[in-house]
Amino acid sequence: MVLMMLPLGVFSSEAETAAAADLDMQEYLFGHIGDAYEWHITTVNGKPVSIPLPVIVRSKTTGWHIFSSHHIEDGKEYEGLFISQEEKYNGKVVERAEDGSLVRPFDISITKNVFSLIINSTLILLLVLGTARWYRRHDVLKETPRGLVGIMEMLIVMVEDDVIKEGVGKDYKRYSPYLLTAFFFIFINNLMGIVPFFPGGANLTGNIAITLVLAVCTFLAVNLFGNKHYWKDILWPDVPLFLKAPLPLMPLIEIIGMFTKPFSLMIRLFANIMAGHCMLLGVVAVIFITAKMGPVINGSLSLIAVLFGVFMDVLECLVAFLQAYVFTMLSAVFIGMSRQEVEEG
Repeated sequence: MVLMMLPLGVFSSEAETAAAADLDMQEYLFGHIGDAYEWHITTVNGKPVSIPLPVIVRSKTTGWHIFSSHHIEDGKEYEGLFISQEEKYNGKVVERAEDGSLVRPFDISITKNVFSLIINSTLILLLVLGTARWYRRHDVLKETPRGLVGIMEMLIVMVEDDVIKEGVGKDYKRYSPYLLTAFFFIFINNLMGIVPFFPGGANLTGNIAITLVLAVCTFLAVNLFGNKHYWKDILWPDVPLFLKAPLPLMPLIEIIGMFTKPFSLMIRLFANIMAGHCMLLGVVAVIFITAKMGPVINGSLSLIAVLFGVFMDVLECLVAFLQAYVFTMLSAVFIGMSRQEVEEG
């Protein structure tokens, strides 16, 4: 698990190591953690080995285009489409309009992140269905689950009893399916992001679009199923009258709070995973940056970078679990706050 998301053939030649001494850190970092229309596997003798992915776009002028991404790699143009190198649409499939400007077509391509999402979601589905299958075929009163089934049982019981039940309250079972799904989705994707070879290495939970969707799901679960007491506390809270009429100061603050809570969930998960990937890639970059400083300096710093990389990988495994746990816990707490009942007496 050392050197997360680093191309496996990065040490394949002395020429590459020398070229890496003039490393463009921005291109290096965002090239590894960003999305792409192909899945880079390794580099052999200076030639990249990649898995081409389907490009599916719809142009306003020429209609639908479906082709392999190898047709537009290395700046090539295919059917009037190419990958932009300009800042506005950098790394995106574009076409050139009649006036010479770049236009981005409607794009539903299977990119690296989308392909990773499909793989990881399939993995989660197999784990859940495999666990359910074991329970259908065995009597848990006579046999204890082991292996992956035992791990799944431990995680499910822990999250449901210690997080969901405590956070949501008496009707926690209503929200367990969503919250358990969110936990395993984040946890598995975090772990797969640490794996340095295919099908791992994609920065999925470090993509703000993914964390946005998760935050929106929590936002809907909180506000669509909130009870009357929850909405009363937002629209007419128990505070002095001058704080809510004629100027609705406290209701306005509460309404803003409805959006800041899921926003904090989105940013927390995105920032922590992205920062972890960047830190580890930065450690690996030390090997290349010191390539021209001589064998003694480069060798000693490379050894430190590798050892620190191992430590960072172990730490990232812990972070992968903690971020899934924290997101689920806070979501459960927010849902529980919307389900509180008024105590009479």
